Amino acid sequence: MADSGRRPLSGDKPSQKVISLAAGEAHTLALTGDGRVFSWGRGTFGRLGTGSEEDKILPELVNFDSSKRTENPRFVQVAAGAYHSLALQDSSCKPAAMAPPAGSLSTAAILLSDFQAGDDGQLGISLENSLVPRSLDKFLELGPPESSNDDLSSGRQTPLKVRSVQAGGMMSLAIDKLGGLWIWGNCPPQSSIGNGEFSLVSISTPLPVWDFHGHTVVKVACGNEHVVALVTAGETFEGGDLMCYSWGGNNHGQLGLGDRQSRLRPELVEAFHLGCPWEAYQVACGAFHTAVLTCKKDGYMLNSSHSSDVGLEEKETICWTFGLGDNGQLGHGNTNTLLSPKAVQGLPPDVLLISVDCGLFHTSVVSSAGDVWSWGMEKGLGLCPGASFVGTDPGDALTPLRISSDDGPTFLDPVQVVCGAAHTVLVTDKGYKLWAWGRDVVEFSEEFTRSHQEGKRTWKKLISAMEQVQLLQSRLTVMERYAGILHSSIFGKPLEEKDVPLQLLQESSTFDIAKEWENILEGSDNDKLARMEMFFRNMLASVKNKRLKRRMQEMIKDCLQTSQHEAKTSK
Repeated sequence: MADSGRRPLSGDKPSQKVISLAAGEAHTLALTGDGRVFSWGRGTFGRLGTGSEEDKILPELVNFDSSKRTENPRFVQVAAGAYHSLALQDSSCKPAAMAPPAGSLSTAAILLSDFQAGDDGQLGISLENSLVPRSLDKFLELGPPESSNDDLSSGRQTPLKVRSVQAGGMMSLAIDKLGGLWIWGNCPPQSSIGNGEFSLVSISTPLPVWDFHGHTVVKVACGNEHVVALVTAGETFEGGDLMCYSWGGNNHGQLGLGDRQSRLRPELVEAFHLGCPWEAYQVACGAFHTAVLTCKKDGYMLNSSHSSDVGLEEKETICWTFGLGDNGQLGHGNTNTLLSPKAVQGLPPDVLLISVDCGLFHTSVVSSAGDVWSWGMEKGLGLCPGASFVGTDPGDALTPLRISSDDGPTFLDPVQVVCGAAHTVLVTDKGYKLWAWGRDVVEFSEEFTRSHQEGKRTWKKLISAMEQVQLLQSRLTVMERYAGILHSSIFGKPLEEKDVPLQLLQESSTFDIAKEWENILEGSDNDKLARMEMFFRNMLASVKNKRLKRRMQEMIKDCLQTSQHEAKTSK
C-alpha cells in the first residue's frame, strides 16, 4: 500500500489538500483545494491531459489553456471514464481557497475540459482523441421536450451551467443547475434502432435525458453499458424523496430490475421506491455491477410487510449490490449474479458509510470512522497485497475484507474512495493524505519504491566505499612519506616510481625482502654503497641499547655472508 506522505503540521494549505478524486481504467485524477487538477497512471489515448500518451508514475499538474482568459481556470470536480477524463470549471472568479468543493450545489460553468480518447464521442467535441484538455460548451438551456427541436434550430438558447459531472466506460454524464441530466459518448440509445436488439450508440454532442424533465437528478453513475440515477419524486430535492432509476445494458442484471432485459428508458428500481424503509444517497457502477448506499428513513419502523428486511433494522447505513458476481464483487460470499438489489451482510451494523465506488470487478466502501472494506477480484484489485482472502478462490474476496493502514486498523478522517479497473485510491486526513493499492498502482509504486530503495542502498554503499577510499588514501600518503624518507636516507634521492618493483609485486603475492636487498646491492654503485654504509652507521649510532645494537650487527653480517656465499655458488 502506497502512502503519499504526512499531513501538514499546521495551517490550511489548499494547494496540498485533495478535495476530490476520480479513477479510470488505469489512471487517477486529483482535484486540490486551490482548484488545480493532477493526473497520473496510464497515458494511452491522452487520458492524462498532459499533451502526450506517456505514462506518469507520479501526479502531474494538468495545464489548461488560459490564453483567452485573464485568470487561470479553477476547477470544482473531476471525473474519469475508462480512457477519458472530465474537469468541471468554476464559473466564478472566487479566490482559490473559496472554490466550492466537488459535488456541491454551487454553480459552475461547463468548461468540461474533456480530454482523452474520443473515438466514441465521449469528449463531446468530435470523434477524435485529444491529448490536452478542450473546452466543451455544447450545453443549452432546457425547454419543454415538445419545443426542444424548434429551440435548437432557432439558436435562441443561452449557455447552461453544470453542477456535477460523472464518467464511466466510454460514457460521460453531466447534471445541470436545474437538475437535468445530459449524456454523451458510447451510451444507451434513446430510441429503438435496427432489429430491436440493444446496442450502444456513439453520441458526440451532449443530449438531455428528457425522462426526468420536471424532476431533479441528484446523483448519477454509469458502467460500461448502464446508467443509474437518484432522482427526486417531485420537482425539487426536499430530502427523503429520492428514487433510484436505471437503464441501459442488463445482460448481468446490473439494472436491478429483476431480469436481464436491457432498457432504453429509465425504470424505477422497486427496491428503493418511496415506500421502502431506506433512502438511497450514493450510487456507484462497475463495468457490469452496481452498488447503492442507503440510510434508514427518519421515523420509519420496519414491519412484517418487509420480511426480507430481517436483520437490517439495526443498520444505520446499508450497501446494496447487484449485477455480475463472477469474482465476488457483490460481496455476498459467492460468485452468483444477482438481478435485484441485496444488502451486503458482511459489514458491521453500526457504521456510517460515507463513500462507495466500484472497479471493473471489485467494490470498496469507507465509513466515517475510517474503516475501509473491499471485496471482489484480487488481481483486479482493490485489495492489499498479502491480504488473507475468503472463499474457494484464493485470488478473490467474496465477502468484505477490512483494509488496514500502516498506522492502524482505521484511516484518519477519510474523505473519499475511488476504484479503477485494477486499483483503489483513498483520500484521508481531511484531504491531506492519499493511499493507493492495486495491480497497476503496485506496479508503479513498487517500481518507484524499489528504484528509490535501491538508490538509497547504492548511495549508502557508495558513501561507505568513498570513506574507505579516503582512509586508504590517508594511509597510503603516510606510507609514501615514510618510504620516501627511508629511500632518501639510504640512497640520497627521493623515491621514484621506477625504484618500486611493480612487476614483482603484481606477479607474486609474497615479497622476498632478502632477495630484493641483494638486487639493490648488486645494482648499486660505489656512491650508493657509501651512502648505505653511512646510513647503517648512523642507524647503529642512534641505538642506545648495546644488546640490540649487537644483534643488528650480527643480522647484517649474516645477511652479507649469505649473499657472498650465494654469489660464489651461482658462479
